[in-house]
Amino acid sequence: MKALVRQGVVGALLLAAVVCCLVPLHSVSQEASTKRKLLDHSAPAYPALARNLAIEGIVKLDALVAPDGTIKSMEVKGGHPVLAQAALNTVRNWRWEPAPRETHEILEIKFAPK
Repeated sequence: MKALVRQGVVGALLLAAVVCCLVPLHSVSQEASTKRKLLDHSAPAYPALARNLAIEGIVKLDALVAPDGTIKSMEVKGGHPVLAQAALNTVRNWRWEPAPRETHEILEIKFAPK
């Protein structure tokens, strides 16, 4: 009885490991195929608070871009909150080339004092 339970647990763990490994690979390949050309963009302003506190880094965003190339929604995936707000304010005005459907564009915005 214990052997059957052990085999079931081991089997479930192996299945979970395989699923976890396959999902990220699929997501990465899907993201790479949905890259759209960025037509209009500007550099984000470095926030004064970040400059005073010597905060620098990268903000990662997931932007949902509508078929007409405008931003439909954005989600911060990583980065300092002060820098993230500056990135959101800037990227909100960016425009991509038109496409037949919505796409997710993964963006990395770098901030460093000059």
